[in-house]
Amino acid sequence: MLISNIHETKTNLSSLLEKVLDGKEVIIAKAGKPIAKLVKYDKPVKKSSYGILKGKVWMADDFNDEDPEINKLFGI
Repeated sequence: MLISNIHETKTNLSSLLEKVLDGKEVIIAKAGKPIAKLVKYDKPVKKSSYGILKGKVWMADDFNDEDPEINKLFGI
């Protein structure tokens, strides 16, 4: 963990961000008192939503059956 005061942080932000990318935490302090922490950003893990509609969707038993009237319209 690295502690950096505000002026030092403004001056060396790029190098501090490189250290954060290497996995280190940087504490930003004002008058020696910690006020913020720089840490590497990780994308939130997207939770899968499989089965979210289970029991809410209904489909007719003959859904895939061919309809002779529709087939006539298409010349089948």
